[in-house]
Amino acid sequence: MTEILLMASVVLLTLGAAFSLKDARIGFVASVISAVLAVTSLEPEMYFFGALILVIGLLNIITLYLSDNQIKGIDYAIVAMLIFATVLVIQSTNLAVLIGTFVLVSVPTYVLVMLSENDVKLEVGIKYITFMVFATVIFIIGTFLLVYSHSNMNPTLYVIGYVLLILGLGLEVGIAPLHEWVPDVFSAADPIPVSIIASIAKFVPFIVAFKLIIATANPVTSSITMFVAFLAVLSMFAGNIGALTSREPGRVLGYSTVANMGYALSAFVAVVNFDLIYLAIAGVLMQLFANSAGKIGFFTAIKDRGVGTPFTYTFALSFIGMPPLMGFWSKLFIVLALVYSGYMWLAVLLVINSAISVPYYIRLAKELGEGWGYGVVNLVALIAAIFILMTVYPPDWFLQSVKGIVGTFVVAGV
Repeated sequence: MTEILLMASVVLLTLGAAFSLKDARIGFVASVISAVLAVTSLEPEMYFFGALILVIGLLNIITLYLSDNQIKGIDYAIVAMLIFATVLVIQSTNLAVLIGTFVLVSVPTYVLVMLSENDVKLEVGIKYITFMVFATVIFIIGTFLLVYSHSNMNPTLYVIGYVLLILGLGLEVGIAPLHEWVPDVFSAADPIPVSIIASIAKFVPFIVAFKLIIATANPVTSSITMFVAFLAVLSMFAGNIGALTSREPGRVLGYSTVANMGYALSAFVAVVNFDLIYLAIAGVLMQLFANSAGKIGFFTAIKDRGVGTPFTYTFALSFIGMPPLMGFWSKLFIVLALVYSGYMWLAVLLVINSAISVPYYIRLAKELGEGWGYGVVNLVALIAAIFILMTVYPPDWFLQSVKGIVGTFVVAGV
């Protein structure tokens, strides 16, 4: 049944993209149904993940509906494809499928980043594509070295593969010092496509990397996690300091992403503690969800300055880590994973960086908020805000759900 639903999802988004050339609304409807079918294919214990991904993906599709571009109608199918890949990666344990989803998420963003209501953002596209191609190549080479060294017990190759995998991930999602493209692309490209790159497109790279590192973990892993910790700290400080010293909202959000990806990366050091690996996974996933909702809300506000102030402050306070918003719980889960794994100093630096971020998030909320707004853009902001507020009820349900899917964080045959 799972295969049938996934196949139906792919067929529908393909047909929707084709017929959208005649009427873009066909692409919109087909993409929404395709996304729902993809999520329905999940096993019951994964429904929580699918439901949250569906909300983020549908918000991306709705924001595209608000903006014209050169491939209107097909752009909806691109987002549906990203949703499909994200659903597929969480349930797959096949190495080829995992690598395929990584590519499947990366390549469509090459098109998205160049879209705008006026002209094609060719210069931005060339810069972005160049970095993403290098990221994909480095990540895949690291993957094969990790798998090969694991089966042949070669510590030297394992270290090289591990480093390349993390560097490929860092270049893909924008982790310092491999973040040079992020603030430039986020400030120069159209806000709506950027919000997609900053949200739904971030899940697959982290999930694939987590699965590969867990599957190939060995005694050498604990000795190299300091490399990840160093990159995470560098990304936190580079992102937050860059955001503090920037004024253009898109650029601020670019540096904000660098910091948020650093928070998520820090959880990778918890791989050495398998008893609590679910805590690290929960922290990363919730951090990505909080980042996605906040970025969609803020970039929508940049696109249409009619978003209400209560919504922009909700996004800002979540990013800061104010309880009981989603951003607080995601960081709490990561901090607990770090502390229990013996990385107290890294947990402290994460908290310090959250404090550093307060001024620029409050400034963004003030600059982008427009009193009490109405219209479709505020509907998007309202849904994003409700999404962030769902953790008002303590998310033990999220932890328990993650425990139920930890079994999928393996790679068959590795």
